[in-house]
Parts: sequence; structure tokens; C-alpha cells
Amino acid sequence: MSDNARRGERDEQRSKPASGTRSVSSSPVALTALVVDDDDDVRAEIASLLSDEGHAVTEAANGAEAMAMVETNRFDIAILDVRLPDIDGLTLFRHLQRATPGTAVILMTGHATIYDAVATVREGACDYLTKPFDADTLIRPVNRVAERLTVRRELEKARGEILSRPVGEMLIGFTPVMVKLDARLDVLAQSNASVVITGESGTGKELAAKTIHNRGPRKNGPFVAVSCAAFPETLLEAELFGHERGAFTGAAKKRDGRFKAADGGTLLLDEIGEIPIAAQIRLLRVLQERAIEPLGSNRAVPVDVRIIAATHCNLKELVAQGRFREDLFFRLNVLEVVLPPLRERKADIAPLLAHFLALFTPKGNLPPGVTPAAWAALIDYPYPGNVREFAHAIERALVLSRGGEIAVEHLPIEIAGPRVVDNPLDAPLRKLSTASGEFERDYLLRAVRMAPTRSRAAEILGISRKTLWEKLQKHGISGTKPDRERDPPEE
Repeated sequence: MSDNARRGERDEQRSKPASGTRSVSSSPVALTALVVDDDDDVRAEIASLLSDEGHAVTEAANGAEAMAMVETNRFDIAILDVRLPDIDGLTLFRHLQRATPGTAVILMTGHATIYDAVATVREGACDYLTKPFDADTLIRPVNRVAERLTVRRELEKARGEILSRPVGEMLIGFTPVMVKLDARLDVLAQSNASVVITGESGTGKELAAKTIHNRGPRKNGPFVAVSCAAFPETLLEAELFGHERGAFTGAAKKRDGRFKAADGGTLLLDEIGEIPIAAQIRLLRVLQERAIEPLGSNRAVPVDVRIIAATHCNLKELVAQGRFREDLFFRLNVLEVVLPPLRERKADIAPLLAHFLALFTPKGNLPPGVTPAAWAALIDYPYPGNVREFAHAIERALVLSRGGEIAVEHLPIEIAGPRVVDNPLDAPLRKLSTASGEFERDYLLRAVRMAPTRSRAAEILGISRKTLWEKLQKHGISGTKPDRERDPPEE
């Protein structure tokens, strides 16, 4: 940067951000940023860096000025120097936590105050920077804040869209294919004709059937669902049509079947492709005559039932194979609905996530957020189990996160995959030495933050205390523990 020479002549005790080649990609969203530093040049340089990234920047020269700005403005991020005249950066940080908890805070500090800065990370600051730092070192945590804000805004938008839907609507999705599906279900609901719903397992076939029922003239009648694959052939007919006492071994008393239970409403025959041929013949007769004959009886019982059949199979192929009667297929397939797999409507991940977070979060608690890495993992995964698999993954993540922000490690391994948190594989490539250095710095910071002493941190890392001290000095992060541990160890 052009000010390098001039800054090199300054008192080194007055730490400045140093120049650097910026390889960080642009942030997902524009942030409103507050930069607070009493050094005019430092403040102007940081503001310029953020403005170049597309963020709207407000500057303050001291804590009191910043405090006044916070009272009348809301900022997405605040970058604060710890040492400020009148009101110091730590006091300002804690005020922001109380007044605008949604504001992310990055603290800038010299070695003398870094221990306090580390403590504030435990209090909720998103990061701290040790002066001098380069452009990348500043922009990386800012981009992480922008990524989190992007995810939060997506979820908030999705929650609003879900809340705007009429009560009783259950299919979640706002992509063109789902909008078209919703309109088709609305048309089908006004008819009494039979419907066949096809789609992969987990796409929501039963929900689509309930939507048709709830929107139609039979909505006040019963909705009954039965899985044709859940019963052996000998019991399926009794389950559907009912039976008289003594009709077969174990029939100790008379029992009405599912057709009778659905009288005046809708009967969903799920997995219709699994129904045996003998039951297909009886089902065809019921559809033709609108009456059932319970097993063990020769008396026809009239029923007024709308039939919706659902299957993940290709019924036409089953007909060609002789496993499904062609006349029954044409009787059922008066109207058809095809549900798209989740992998073909990835833009619906946001509303689905908002829906399941609200559904599975205990009553009285606010749904948690989701980290950008977890968000990326959820978007990338193809979901062979479709919405059902997605729902199970979110329920699992909520349990493992204990109500906190859902991170990539809370997701099933199939979804999480070999992902590096906050460093997605599609990020711009950098020199190996740069990437290795950043990893080492972040890992050292993690160790010294978590360990009670520097000696214990060195032990955890499997290096000597002297080596740890040298590495901390190399990365400009020495002084992360109290003064008694800051001196280099003896040889």
C-alpha cells in the first residue's frame, strides 16, 4: 500500500495494520461497519479496505463518539481498537453486547493487551487482531461475519415466507417447480377423481395427499392412510375392507376396515405398487361399485371414499411386467402428481431448514443459527432420502448442538463429508506456505485459548514450551497468557 514507507518511519510502539496482497474473495453481503480507532491513518486505512469490499463504513475517533453512533445506528460489525481515549474498546464491546447483541465485534490490540482480548472472545467477540496485521488478516474474519449474516437473512426470509402461508398448508417450497406443484394440487383438490402420486421415497407423497384432502370439499371428513406394504397378503384385504367375527383364524370380533373408516373423506393407499394381485382384483371392484364386502360377509356396504394412491415405483413398468393390473392402473390414474426430488429444488433448502428448526426446537426457545460451513454442507448434499432425510439430519443436529448454533460437525457424516470449517473447497487457492501458516496460527490460538497455561498448551501440541514460545512470536500472538508466562523458557 502507498503508505508503507511513511508508516515504517513511525514509532513502532504505535502499531499499525501492515499492507498485504488481498486474495480473499468478496463477501456474500454488504455489511454496515463501525471502525473505531483514535489513529486517523489506521482508521482511514481500515475503512478503505472495507469500502473496497463493498461494505458501508462509519468511522469514530474515540469511544464516546462510537457510543453516540451506536445509540442511533445499527451496525452488522464493529472493529474496535482496545486502547481508546475516554471509553476503551473493551467497555465499548460490552456495551454493544447489551445494546445490540446482533453486532459482531472484532478487537484490535497490541501485545500488551492481547490477554484481555482473548478473554473477550470467550465473552462473545468474534475475533481479535494483533497489530500489525495485513489486509487478508482483517478481511477473513469480516467475510466470516458476512457469510453468517447471509445465512441468517436467508433463514429469516424463509421463516417469513412460511408464516405467510395459509394455516394447514404443509408442503414447503417456493421454487418454480413447487409453485407449479402447489397450483396443480389446488386444482386436483376440487375433484373427486382418483389420484396417483409418484415420487422418490421421502419426497412427501403423504403430505401431498393431505394437502389435496385439506383443500377440497372433503376436508371436514376423515383422512385415512394405509401402507399396502405394511401388511402380509393374508391380512391386507381384512385391513382394507374389514371382516366379520370368525372370518379367519384370529378374527375374534367384527372389525371395520380402512375404507369404512374413511367414509365421507379420503383414503390414501400408500405404496400401491406392493399390493398383491388378489387384493388388486377386490380393490378394482370396490372402485367400480363404490361398495365393500367385509371378509366373511356377502353383504355389500356402500362407501363414499376418494382414493389417492402413492408409490415410488413406476406403475407402467409394473403393468408391463404383469405385477400390476392394467385395468386397476387406469382406474386409479385418472389424475397424476409427480413430486420432485430435493436435489432438483435446492433453493428450497432455506425454507425447509427454517421449518424444521422451528418444528424441532423446544417450545419457548428461539431456533438456533447455522454456520456457513454447515449451510454449505446442507446445500451440497444430494439427499437420496429427500426431505425425510433432511428432516432427520436437522433433528439430529439440534440435539447434538444442545440448542446452540448448528456447526458442520453436528451433521451426519454423509452430509458433512471431508469439509474444512470456514475454508470451503471452492475458496480461491493460495500459496501452500500461506495456507500452512494460517492453519498453524489458528491451531496455536486454539491451543492457547483452551489450555489453562502455556505449558499445558505445549504439552497438548506435543512440543516444548520454548518451541511454542518461538512459534507464538513468529505469528505475532505471544502474550496470550498472563505476564508470568510471557518470558521465553530457559534452554
